[in-house]
Amino acid sequence: MKRLTLIIAFAAALLLSGCHDMPEQPDTPTGNFEMLWTILDEHYCFFEEKGVDWQQVHDRYAPRISDAMTREELFNVCAEMLDELRDGHTNLSSGFATSYYRAWWSDYPQNFSERLIEQSYFNFNYITTGGIDYGILPQNVGYMRYPSFSYTIGEGNLDNILAYCATASGLIIDIRDNGGGSMTNVETLVARFISEPTLAGYICHKTGPGHNDFSEPFPYTYNPAAQGRQRWAKPVVILTNRSTFSAANNFVSVMQYLPQVKIVGARTGGGSGMPFNSELPNGWGVRFSACSVLDARGLTTEQGIDPSPGCAVNLDPESALAGHDTMLDFAVELITSGF
Repeated sequence: MKRLTLIIAFAAALLLSGCHDMPEQPDTPTGNFEMLWTILDEHYCFFEEKGVDWQQVHDRYAPRISDAMTREELFNVCAEMLDELRDGHTNLSSGFATSYYRAWWSDYPQNFSERLIEQSYFNFNYITTGGIDYGILPQNVGYMRYPSFSYTIGEGNLDNILAYCATASGLIIDIRDNGGGSMTNVETLVARFISEPTLAGYICHKTGPGHNDFSEPFPYTYNPAAQGRQRWAKPVVILTNRSTFSAANNFVSVMQYLPQVKIVGARTGGGSGMPFNSELPNGWGVRFSACSVLDARGLTTEQGIDPSPGCAVNLDPESALAGHDTMLDFAVELITSGF
């Protein structure tokens, strides 16, 4: 098991050890509502960062709860209450529906068209391995599109990709619309761009029920890929949009501080908390951010990460109709001009 996995497991154990027994609630609409509110009150980790007065939220929603309401009505009120957290990692799951806060990305431009790149930049002649599309653009710039950190990255796959792009002057890693996945895959990919053990960030866990009851930040590091594996020391541009979320957001939070890396595009979607699961008396599940992950400078990335200075750019719709991805073009120009 890798060191980061051990740290995450350790943080989860500490989270549980910081819990205390909560009063049991009856399996009624009122009891389930109160249990849901209390679980979040004692374990959610971003109240302060998001400026949410959770007690005030309770006082606004509690009058809408009645023991005569249907399960669907209860679900809708509870889901609306959870939306106050503005957190894509917070979900309520029943047998008939799962709540999901979408405004973290739906209120922003999409800034990505997969077909545009496949057709206009590669004429569909790209290579796919391990869930990653890759190739070399005409300007001698390597390109790899990683759509989800849920796709396991094989070490051999990475060797092949980086060896294929070895003659290129730089590498673009496109993680637009990457909604996250496994932190282990983040570690595997970062390892190809570092030459020594590198501080990746810090993890803070809850130590009690108070909103500010947190441990001291616990550092975690990433190690470079093993000897004999392909590594990359040339310039790297990472393309991001608002739908770059969770583990993909964490990847950006680590890579942004490497000297050969620029972040290009739009602010990421955030989602830096480690999710935790609990259950209500009626059997509904609730998933939420309970363990804060900070970047290597001790800064929260829950609200997203901005592009590197001077590297904010959107996808221009008119240019897209003409076959140009203005974000990708910017990244290519950045590499060919030597940053």
